[in-house]
Amino acid sequence: MQTRWMFRGAWALAATITSLDGVAAEPSGHVTSAPRLPAAIEACAQTRNDAERLACYDNVVAPQVRGAAEAPGASAGAPVSAADAARPKPIESAEGSYLDEFWELTPERKRGTFNFTGYRPNYFLPVQVTSRLNRTPNSPAAGHAGTLPDYDKIESKLQISVRTKLAEGLLLPNADLWFAYTQQSLWQIYSGSISRPFRATDHEPELIYIVPTPLDLAFGFKTKMAGLGLAHQSNGQALPFSRSWNRLYALGGLEKGDLALTARYNWRIRESDGQDDNPDFTKYRGRTELLALWSPGFYTLSALAKTNFDSHGSLQLDFTAPVRRKDPKGLRWYAQVFAGYGETVIDYNFRHSSCGAGVTLFGW
Repeated sequence: MQTRWMFRGAWALAATITSLDGVAAEPSGHVTSAPRLPAAIEACAQTRNDAERLACYDNVVAPQVRGAAEAPGASAGAPVSAADAARPKPIESAEGSYLDEFWELTPERKRGTFNFTGYRPNYFLPVQVTSRLNRTPNSPAAGHAGTLPDYDKIESKLQISVRTKLAEGLLLPNADLWFAYTQQSLWQIYSGSISRPFRATDHEPELIYIVPTPLDLAFGFKTKMAGLGLAHQSNGQALPFSRSWNRLYALGGLEKGDLALTARYNWRIRESDGQDDNPDFTKYRGRTELLALWSPGFYTLSALAKTNFDSHGSLQLDFTAPVRRKDPKGLRWYAQVFAGYGETVIDYNFRHSSCGAGVTLFGW
């Protein structure tokens, strides 16, 4: 993403400079006049930090890049005046869409294999308040009921989620195979009397095969991708607190403007008798996952529902906003609200609500 902004900023900067009045070259190559750059661009050039300098350039040239379309009536090869050259050109085709960029669905967006990038949101919420805590987690499986310490309802939440592409163009055109890993932890950072332990930590590795499916639908929607996945999720605990499940899933995604929608259906892989930590896992967590992401500009809002379309499942809302509007790809504020079952695997059959606030960790 940052590379794309670098190229756009460099292109628009070059267009601005070459369109300045008074620049001409003789056939011999000698420049007859050397006008000064605009003061705003000169100020950007003095910025030593690379990220801040690129952001400065982008702010200077953005009005030209994002403005009105190219003037009608201009034909190829016709003389272009300085005023015409300075007019902004349309860049819609260069911007693409969220799902195109995220899954690298087209050839020009491929970034190669074994380059790590973000998968699910990466964030740290220093303060998360939970309505009630599951101090006696249990499961229908024998020997899976126990008692936890007297944890505090105010804690911190941390999520790290990364992915890398293992293969490009696998089996089908532009289809890719990905590996992803997500770790989510609830940290009793304010419980000094019990040595500030991690109350729960879930681990989730995945293999994901993504196939582009560019099709136009009704009401302006467009399908973007479909895929298959294999995932394992567990908390790495011993009895009586061990919880886990393995699953296959199918997913698909479509978009309309700033709105992206994805759906995922999970098939749990059965385990042998006596080895299943939680045989009723999908009854409470749900098999279907529906995600809506709206990103109209500086802000993002997402809603994730996990459900069987009954009274169980959960709903999670996430909101982000840039700490500095001039640097929307940098540090962002993060807020999250959760209600339902299964915020962690040990709480898969325990209903509660929580809300937290903090910051994103990485600007992928």
